[in-house]
Amino acid sequence: MNSFIEFVTASWDEVRHNVTWPKISDLQSSTTLVLLGSLIFAAVVGLMDFIFENALSFLYQSF
Repeated sequence: MNSFIEFVTASWDEVRHNVTWPKISDLQSSTTLVLLGSLIFAAVVGLMDFIFENALSFLYQSF
C-alpha cells in the first residue's frame, strides 16, 4: 500500500511542477482544427459510401 501512496504522491508532484500545460487559445485552435478535419473526413466517407451503394445497386439491377 505504501508503494501506491508514493506513486500517487510522485504523480501529483509531477503534474503540479513538471508538466507544461497549453494555453486556452492553443486548445481552442487545436479543437477547431480537429473538429473541421473530422467533419471533412466524415463527408468524404459518406460520399464514398453513397457512390458505392448506388453503383452496386445499378450493377445488381442490370442483371
